[in-house]
Amino acid sequence: MRKTKVICTIGPASDNEETIRKLIEEGMAVARLNFSHGSHEEHKKKFDLIKKVRGDLRQPIAIMLDTKGPEYRIGTFENGSIELSDGDTFTFTTDDVVGDQTRVSVSYKNLIDNLEVGDRILVN
Repeated sequence: MRKTKVICTIGPASDNEETIRKLIEEGMAVARLNFSHGSHEEHKKKFDLIKKVRGDLRQPIAIMLDTKGPEYRIGTFENGSIELSDGDTFTFTTDDVVGDQTRVSVSYKNLIDNLEVGDRILVN
């Protein structure tokens, strides 16, 4: 049994029956649809086409829907970046400020409405 899976993103250059058939024949195990681009109608057509070809070839090809998540941005820091340590208090604010060791602005104006005390915020 293969534990490694070949995942292929199906986009404008590959969303036709011939190409999908070739991808499956060459080992594609998962067809990925990137919902960051295209309309739901376009993805539905790709989804249906993949289902048709996998049925024709009798291959158990998975379909991965890569949905676009929220994109929250932090502002700039006066010294370019900061480093926080365990126990540091740090504030995310919707005020338009230049960030420092104590706070930074955040683009999502409803952030406070979606967080509770103790929630973890990951920043990279």
